[in-house]
Amino acid sequence: MGAEANKLLLAFYGDDFTGSTDALEFLANAGIRSVLFISPPSQETLNQYPDIEAFGVAGLSRSLGPEEMEQELGTAFSALKASGASHIHYKVCSTFDSSPTIGSIGKAIEIAKGIFEPDFISLLVAAPALGRYCAFGNLFARMGIGSEGLIYRLDRHPSMSKHPTTPADEGDLRIHLSKQTNLKIGLVDLLQIEQGKIGEQLSTEQNSGSEIILFDAVNQNHITEIGRFLAEKGKSQQHFSVGSSGIEMALASAWGSKQQNWLIPGDAGPMLVLSGSCSPVTAGQIRMALQNDFGEIAIDTTEIARQRDSFSKDDNLEKAIEILNAGKSLVIHTAIGYDDPRVSETKKILLNQGLSEVEISRLTAKRYGSMMGLLARKILSNVKVKRILVAGGDTSSWIARVLGIQAVEMIAPLTPGAPLCKVNAPDSPAHGIEINFKGGQVGTEDYFIKVQKGNMAGDINSM
Repeated sequence: MGAEANKLLLAFYGDDFTGSTDALEFLANAGIRSVLFISPPSQETLNQYPDIEAFGVAGLSRSLGPEEMEQELGTAFSALKASGASHIHYKVCSTFDSSPTIGSIGKAIEIAKGIFEPDFISLLVAAPALGRYCAFGNLFARMGIGSEGLIYRLDRHPSMSKHPTTPADEGDLRIHLSKQTNLKIGLVDLLQIEQGKIGEQLSTEQNSGSEIILFDAVNQNHITEIGRFLAEKGKSQQHFSVGSSGIEMALASAWGSKQQNWLIPGDAGPMLVLSGSCSPVTAGQIRMALQNDFGEIAIDTTEIARQRDSFSKDDNLEKAIEILNAGKSLVIHTAIGYDDPRVSETKKILLNQGLSEVEISRLTAKRYGSMMGLLARKILSNVKVKRILVAGGDTSSWIARVLGIQAVEMIAPLTPGAPLCKVNAPDSPAHGIEINFKGGQVGTEDYFIKVQKGNMAGDINSM
């Protein structure tokens, strides 16, 4: 395994920050030296990391409309292409969060098609290691990444079917994606993969006019077979793919892995948690943290909706400093689950201001993320904090930008899809801190407590 001299194996753009660190983790765990940037790096920037074999860009297209995506992804994809990497990956959430008006994966594919001019685009959403399975084109997801929760078809998933921005109403990914693009979508299903007929079925689909090829997968054997096929494609020409971190898992399995000896992070002392997630999984984590002596600041999102600059007040800052200086970890949150009254009340206020549902989704992600990022910067300027945990995909990218993060590198695994990273932010009080970005579905109920302790093994009573 390894890249040729000055040859990158992979470059990816993640449609939010939590998903980007997910991809970073699987590369790093496979021994592939990788760096995650906040914006597309120039060649001069890449030259500062001469030994890297892959890099990613932690983007925010998941919260953008189609017109905004044109500019954001046009610039990003052109930079990824210019890097010369063998594989280019548009990394999306393993629950395929998207709609025709918000984070359209179909629109992203159309933009990429014009830039890369591929003979076909691979689509792999399954990630069995994360509890994401695709069977005959239908996506299934376990309730809670890193848990033993039940598995549901996506449109019946207790959390994803109620997502405030992009609720899942269709389990068949071909039908879901066809609402976002007119490009024809083909399928290489489980039986064809197990029979070793990936290439044969691909040719059949291409001959019928398919430009996007969806791959099924429900176990690591399927991921490995797909990885071998994709790795070969990348040898002859730069190959563009779309999907979850299943892409990284597949390619890494084909390239071979090196055993990684990660240090156990250890207890962080008072930890800061920033949560913009409405997920019931995150809600359970917040409740358990509060039951275990974490302090709390519940952001008044209705006030933010009425007074756009209300988050500039210092009352929350004073309370945050007091809690952390008392030696307690702190959770700052905008909701505890979808049924939190703040969610419906804030939405009602914004609807009365004349905003559409789409505008509300985009506005709240940016406003909540910017608010928490600004508050966190002020906290870090006043209190020494070793470790921060950020929960929620839609707000994570905005938090990272306001914190002034330029790049992160993985320093330890915590739970699948959410590694602990070291921050590079030279002009920010966040420089050098440890940070963990987790999606709303990630982790068991005691996740916040385990991250604070820095040892994910065992239950909270054994640490």
